[in-house]
Amino acid sequence: MSGRRGPRPWSRAARKLVGRNDDFICTLRNILQTGRSTTKIGAADWIARAVVGVLLFAATSCASAGIAPAAPAGGPEAAVSGASTAAPVRQAADAGQGLKALAGLPVKGRAPKTGYSRDEFGPAWADVDRNGCDTRNDMLRRDLAAIALKPGTRECVVISGVLNDPYTDRPINFLRGADTSTAVQIDHVVALSDAWQKGAQQLSAERRLAFANDPLNLLAVDGPANTAKSDSDAATWLPPNKSYRCEYVVRQISVKSSYGLWVTAAEHDAMARVLADCAEAPAPLASPVPAPAVAAYANCAAARAAGAAPVRAGQPGYSSSLDGDADGIACE
Repeated sequence: MSGRRGPRPWSRAARKLVGRNDDFICTLRNILQTGRSTTKIGAADWIARAVVGVLLFAATSCASAGIAPAAPAGGPEAAVSGASTAAPVRQAADAGQGLKALAGLPVKGRAPKTGYSRDEFGPAWADVDRNGCDTRNDMLRRDLAAIALKPGTRECVVISGVLNDPYTDRPINFLRGADTSTAVQIDHVVALSDAWQKGAQQLSAERRLAFANDPLNLLAVDGPANTAKSDSDAATWLPPNKSYRCEYVVRQISVKSSYGLWVTAAEHDAMARVLADCAEAPAPLASPVPAPAVAAYANCAAARAAGAAPVRAGQPGYSSSLDGDADGIACE
């Protein structure tokens, strides 16, 4: 789509997770840029995208081949984005890698749900990357094909498109409207309530906001399937589309690893069973468990005294009150 906005604030964090191997990053970004086709795609394609969902918005200079746009769709009232027809790059991984990453997750019982509310994770679909568009529409633009955009919204609001739903393995026509928008919903792959009971209570407010809007943890999916899932973990719900279960589980492992969350024993065993049955199991992001979150620094002098300045959004000690120019970097 033309008119792409600038780098997102979490680009630096994405680089820290995978290192500075630009060729590797470019390959993975190209996989994501292909989007989803209304044609069935193989499990390996989903697997490759799962491993690098967090890189969707990474700012990387890639000398890659151009993405072929699809034929325009929609009427003259809509600005239409092209859907890629490029062949996806397949990136197989060893099943043992997924199981190894799972073994690194702490296994504990659920904490009480006491104190949980959606508000604990910040405003719903906040524009955390400050690109002028809410997270829901960011994800619709990422996951739908043949999208039409509402004029006058700076290429933000998706008014129609087609989702090749990973949970049910069927195409779904999306049409924005009071009675139709819920046909496609944005799922938190690791549900907010589940996260709250497995470590997110200890995260800072800024970290929870990042979690709720992290592209790695978000998928456009069939509305009824998302409703059926609710806040279930892998022990109590898996996608009806069995060919997608490998990627679904590895996304959950990747998210929980990235945010220092744990799994229950039943959840761990369910994940292990899924990965054991994968011919080409995905490898979750090999990111270390973050250190326990700390309160925001009282001021920039305190941050500098601790040797932490500059403090970036999502890092322990960050607060928007320290970020005078609202660029995601405090105490510059």
